[in-house]
Amino acid sequence: MSKVIYPGSFDPITKGHMNIIDQAGKVFEEVIIAVLQNSDKKQGMFTLDERVEIIKKVYENKQNIRVIKGSGATVDVARANNCQAIVRGIRSLTDYAQEVLLKQVNQDISNNQIQTVCFLADCCYQFISSSMVKEVFALNKDISSYVEPYVKKRMYEKRGGQK
Repeated sequence: MSKVIYPGSFDPITKGHMNIIDQAGKVFEEVIIAVLQNSDKKQGMFTLDERVEIIKKVYENKQNIRVIKGSGATVDVARANNCQAIVRGIRSLTDYAQEVLLKQVNQDISNNQIQTVCFLADCCYQFISSSMVKEVFALNKDISSYVEPYVKKRMYEKRGGQK
């Protein structure tokens, strides 16, 4: 069975993330979404457990998508889940440059056991990031174009229900 892992902080999961997941789901038999804490980022909007629950709800009707909470090196999480590759999304040349470096590091620390597969974001999703969504949300602007309705609902609940 071809199985891949798509790691990220997903705080929150965006339509951009979902575009990459959907592409991977068409190529691989199983896509494992690994919700990880990004050590470079401060405390997120949602806890890891909340992010896992939200993503499970969003993908509850997709049989080939599984959501897990992970910790440590992505290659270790990939190996623990019998994945052959790590999925990464590319939105821009900046992403490409970062992913090339990350691919080499992951290949090195996995002793060439874990490959990296990159998918290009569709053009309508190339500007979307979780950080941008949170910034637009903080300005009380509509985020419907960037996240699924359930994610939007949970963001408003987290903020105290204010629209």
